[in-house]
Amino acid sequence: MEYVIGVDLGTSGTKTVLFSSEGQPIASKTIEYPLYQPQNGWAEQEPLDWWNAAYKSMKAVIAESKINPKDIKGIGISGQMHGLVMLDKAGNVLRRSIIWCDQRTAAECDEITSKVGASRLIELTANPALTGFTASKILWVRNHEPEVYAKCAHILLPKDYVRYMLTGEFATEVSDASGMQLLDVPNRCWSDEVLSKLGIDKSLLAKVYESPEVTGKVSKQAAELCGVPEGTPVVGGAGDNAAAAVGTGTVQDGIAFTTLGTSGVVFAHTDKLSIDPKGRVHTFCCAVPGAWHVMGVTQAAGLSLKWFRDNFCDAEMVTAKGMGKDPYYLMDKQAEAIPIGAERLLYLPYLMGERTPHLDPDCRGAFIGLSAMHTRQHMLRAVMEGVVYSQRDSVEVLRGMGVKINDMLACGGGGTSPLWRQMLADVYGCPVKTVVSKEGPALGVAILAAVGTGIYSSVQEACKQVIKTNPAQNPIAENSKEYEKFYRMYTELYPALKESYGKLAKL
Repeated sequence: MEYVIGVDLGTSGTKTVLFSSEGQPIASKTIEYPLYQPQNGWAEQEPLDWWNAAYKSMKAVIAESKINPKDIKGIGISGQMHGLVMLDKAGNVLRRSIIWCDQRTAAECDEITSKVGASRLIELTANPALTGFTASKILWVRNHEPEVYAKCAHILLPKDYVRYMLTGEFATEVSDASGMQLLDVPNRCWSDEVLSKLGIDKSLLAKVYESPEVTGKVSKQAAELCGVPEGTPVVGGAGDNAAAAVGTGTVQDGIAFTTLGTSGVVFAHTDKLSIDPKGRVHTFCCAVPGAWHVMGVTQAAGLSLKWFRDNFCDAEMVTAKGMGKDPYYLMDKQAEAIPIGAERLLYLPYLMGERTPHLDPDCRGAFIGLSAMHTRQHMLRAVMEGVVYSQRDSVEVLRGMGVKINDMLACGGGGTSPLWRQMLADVYGCPVKTVVSKEGPALGVAILAAVGTGIYSSVQEACKQVIKTNPAQNPIAENSKEYEKFYRMYTELYPALKESYGKLAKL
């Protein structure tokens, strides 16, 4: 039998899964590591922690599975996006990585916008300057730690540092590179114009590959540590969302997925490049060669429900513990008993500001229409509906860009709720399914490794063979009609409150 390995480098830990070539998980191991926050709003990690977790977890899954390591045909790596890894000429790490959720670079984003031009930046990189992206982090180091910047010989993304340690190669791939704000996204190569205007030497950057391409082979030194044979191919892999897309079969036009995790993501595949000139959604190269994905983000999706649970659902949490159930199961049952629209109560899920479609850090959560007749259960239902309306906002932006959405997959913790999935189906007006496999990004990059090593001829063909879905929940016409009234009301609320949000932030 042939096997492939998927390494998923996350923020809290690295999960490595050994799969059969048919996508069946054989063994899995997760190793956690710390996050450092030296100042409020800063977030850093040690690149060596990622490498230690990667090679130790690979060694662990091989040992657990008792397979012959020579049957491992390839490795794919998924990673948290946007992190900055800086190496000197000898390949040593110069400083901790500034990771995706770090917010220190507001001034550098202004610098990027000023030097490149707001509209030109979106034309080239498909996105406005954002604090999370890598380019602003590079400028921050140059502005605040010039002695570190002067020693820098190589700039890598988190998963690409693990690749370097595995293979000795400086390489990246298009999906992760799209989140650096240095890639010409339409043409899938580094943007000489952006690099020139920002004064960043192109030689610092790694070679760019397509996601299924072989980027290097496991070195002798790495093989001794991880247990994978020397010479095993390592493919480009993908950023975490692009990897999740492959792991859910979102690899052709008409298919999208909604992730209801802490944040919410609506992610759609498109064979035709589409960029929002207002920068409300991200357009990145995807893991399918020659194609892109468009992604809208809600800051507080599952976070809204967790916030409500933690502050208002003590009774449910105690009862659920006694029953051996998840509190969210009981909360679902309570919300299900409340009619659509929660008796004219609406919730705005802006607990952490908002990205799509408002790009407003000052907006905040709100209940609108609260009356003396409303109970906790009404508020719970309103929270769940408000999160779905915020996801519909992303869907509407994508549809306005000409991105087709015929089938929707539901992922993340919220995607396990049948009630929330039915809400999505009714509000979107399209079927909503779940994927049988729960391995997500790890499976996605394992599939890319299987394609890159010739087990499958294309990403689409591999997904057709490997990805299995559960029966769809279809929209219920009368529900969709009722939700539409409340969604239209929901869309009127942010414009009415925008000025007040701005004033409130200044108090």
